[in-house]
Amino acid sequence: MPLGFQTSIFGKNNSSDTHASLLNIDDRHAERTPHNPITAHDHHNDMTSDDDLEVEGRPPYLHAMIAGGIGGSTGDLLMHSLDTVKTRQQGDPNIPPRYTSLANSYYTIWRQEGVRRGLYSGWVPALGGSLPGTMLFFGTYEWSKRFLIDHGMQHHLAYLSAGFLGDLAASIVYVPSEVLKTRLQLQGRFNNPHFYSGYNYHGTADAARTIVLKEGVSALFHGYKATLGRDLPFSALQFMFWEQLHAWARMYKQSRDIGVPLELLTGGVAGGLAGVITCPLDVVKTRLQTQVHPSLRAERHPSTAGAQKRGISTSSPNTHRPQPGAIALETQSVIQGLKVIYRTEGLSGWFRGVGPRGVWTFIQSGCMLFLYQRLLHQLETWVPVEREEP
Repeated sequence: MPLGFQTSIFGKNNSSDTHASLLNIDDRHAERTPHNPITAHDHHNDMTSDDDLEVEGRPPYLHAMIAGGIGGSTGDLLMHSLDTVKTRQQGDPNIPPRYTSLANSYYTIWRQEGVRRGLYSGWVPALGGSLPGTMLFFGTYEWSKRFLIDHGMQHHLAYLSAGFLGDLAASIVYVPSEVLKTRLQLQGRFNNPHFYSGYNYHGTADAARTIVLKEGVSALFHGYKATLGRDLPFSALQFMFWEQLHAWARMYKQSRDIGVPLELLTGGVAGGLAGVITCPLDVVKTRLQTQVHPSLRAERHPSTAGAQKRGISTSSPNTHRPQPGAIALETQSVIQGLKVIYRTEGLSGWFRGVGPRGVWTFIQSGCMLFLYQRLLHQLETWVPVEREEP
């Protein structure tokens, strides 16, 4: 327990109390050896209190950033195809929807458009934003968590707040990449005959150039508030759940090493729960970032611009007029967007794509946090440093 935290609870420590506290810490660390394993009773006292050690102790910030960047970008890349399915489901304006169940949507996109230009459309900006974004996130998360805990904040609130602040810092990098990724995912391949999104970019560079020239640099930050509205609570909940689930797993295993299955499960459950809870915010974010600008809508469909009220329009090649579907939100307000979706589509509109989002966040979070922990241990082996304990 940090001395500042002890003082905030019990009052000032005298020198003998401080000395005894340090001896107790040394005794606890001495007990965690192969020849003197920790007992269940000691473990319960050590693992369940508010002053429990964080999941990975306190690794060097650079190690946390490298491990987090590699783990996060690897998880994002592996699960990108599911993210594409989720984006199509959320942005599909057809009634009835063209993309329904997870399996059907995945198969339809794969069969009609292939893997690279269909399921993995938008992977370049996704990776370009994920690597630096997750590095910034983990660096900020570790610093914020330590600072808040050392200044007396209760651990669950510290984890929640640190996740919030970490994502806020990372948003500077990943929001523009998210706009490019989302539009390319919704578009699919160039001149896509199977799905009309309102966009038709040749690739990532063409998308960035076209957006800046026709809509302005600010368009790269479309839905910025909505993205923060989704990602800040998601990251806060994800890491609060993860730290708590990991603590319970350590208590169950009576060891800091909980094994690969539990490492994957704790990370997956934390991400999956946070993903399902924040799904309505994800729907709003997708709609805001993929709305076609009114002037561009008129330019692309002059004959139907007056009648068309939707920001995303879809039609099959043989249909003259698009079917009615997901209407344009015509706002940059998350709250107003939620109201519009609920008023026009009901509660199901809030949870469009919840299946692939839940699966995606479960697997991606499990992979990311598993790789994060493993890479931290590997970095300690390659570059031995003295770890700072809380």
